[in-house]
Amino acid sequence: MRAFLRSIAADFFTREAGKNSLMTVTDATISPDFKRGTIYFTCFPTSEQDKALDFAKRKRTELREYIKDHAHLKNLPVLEVKIDEGERNRQRIDELGQAAGATSEEEVSLEK
Repeated sequence: MRAFLRSIAADFFTREAGKNSLMTVTDATISPDFKRGTIYFTCFPTSEQDKALDFAKRKRTELREYIKDHAHLKNLPVLEVKIDEGERNRQRIDELGQAAGATSEEEVSLEK
């Protein structure tokens, strides 16, 4: 159900989002009783992150309708949307690792 919820939310936001930023749905969670769900996403550029979150929050009702039309579920979960801070942190770690790798390669070539 998580993968389905993530996929359908990604389809919805791809269709609805403007051209000022790129929203990527990264994960979705749903409570065991299927009454509550959370959609996690990232935004590029990060300077548009707050606007993207406001947009996603405004569109929750339309997202529920989209899920209703495409999923045929008995009960629709109440949805929350959040910035995926874990993904943002992972990307930052990758950037730091690449920068450290570039520095190490430069040091090795200077030693030769």
